[in-house]
Amino acid sequence: MPRGMLTSETWIIAVWVVSGILSFCGALAFAEMGAMIPATGGQYVFLREAFGPLPAFLCGWTFLVVSMTASMAWLAVSFCRYLGYFMHLPEWGANLIGCGLVIVLTWINYRGGVLGAWVQKIFTGAKLTGIFVLIVAALLSSQKVVGPIAAARPIRFGDFGVAMIACLLAYDGWVNMSFVAGEIRDPKRNILRALLAGVALVMVVYISANFAYLTVLTPGEIAQSERVGADVADRAMGPIGGAFISATILLSIIGSLNGRFLTQARVYFAQAQDGLFFKQFAAIHPIYKTPGFSLWMQAALAIFLILTGSWNFLIEYAMPAIWVTYAVSVAGVIALRRKMPDAERPYKMWGYPVTPVLFVIAAVAFVVNSGIEKPAPTLTALGLIALGVPVYFIAFRRA
Repeated sequence: MPRGMLTSETWIIAVWVVSGILSFCGALAFAEMGAMIPATGGQYVFLREAFGPLPAFLCGWTFLVVSMTASMAWLAVSFCRYLGYFMHLPEWGANLIGCGLVIVLTWINYRGGVLGAWVQKIFTGAKLTGIFVLIVAALLSSQKVVGPIAAARPIRFGDFGVAMIACLLAYDGWVNMSFVAGEIRDPKRNILRALLAGVALVMVVYISANFAYLTVLTPGEIAQSERVGADVADRAMGPIGGAFISATILLSIIGSLNGRFLTQARVYFAQAQDGLFFKQFAAIHPIYKTPGFSLWMQAALAIFLILTGSWNFLIEYAMPAIWVTYAVSVAGVIALRRKMPDAERPYKMWGYPVTPVLFVIAAVAFVVNSGIEKPAPTLTALGLIALGVPVYFIAFRRA
């Protein structure tokens, strides 16, 4: 059995549930810190206040050279995979289109945040519509999997951890709470309500989608598929349905990629303003008032990764690095409670201290498992993060 492949319907649903609960606990921590420190920069600001300048610098460094640019590259490559439903794309053609998508979305956000926000709203609506149509069509389809549902059977812990890589990426939007928590009315009540409703809704959507997939495809067919949504739609609705879902997923990927461009460049910008990142990243366009250098630099690195990394490598390279920063950031809740006990906290993390401790343990276990099961991309990512330490001491220690 290939590493990371789950052969049972029960385990497939379980990995989505576990990933959703873990993401919810992380969102609770970010909500407390975001309401307490409502500043541009999100994680970077939390790490700066909790642990000082070196971890704060490594946050932006990790985003730029590993995690966020790799996840952008992965989304661009995924776009080309689904575009392949409509046309044959040689590898060089797919790379060219992926790079072009990165350039276009960077230009949109370079021209102004309002334009980027409208793109985000339109494509998010298209994504939800397509998922709903796919779920209903699959559940009502006459082309169902023949035979009894596979019984759950023991699997390796490592397989479950590898399967979580894609699931955690799918849930990854919870981190954005840190950018708006300080602006929410009545945060003591509304942050927890919003998180419960938001994460629960996303979990319901993803779990329902997987139930729909398993209605018409076997776990083995899902594991072998390059375009599982299109394959499910093909079987449930025919070629027209496959084309509709493929087009919807293309719009969804554009929305996800645009959302990352819309927010991540602000992290480097905030760090550079504080003197904890390369000063060019603090540059503001005189007309558009956007962090232009930050946007184009992250685009350049994403394009480099598109041209040099495979689809699987990109996600396996990005996620351990992302979750290293999440583990340290959530540990910051504990550090800030001790360091600043009297600071105003409009919202306090539910379940403290159990929830942050469990989150950190689970995040560390995920990263360690990734290193064991997928050593090349994980160790490459961790090595590049470690390279940021001498860069900091050479260039930014005085600042």
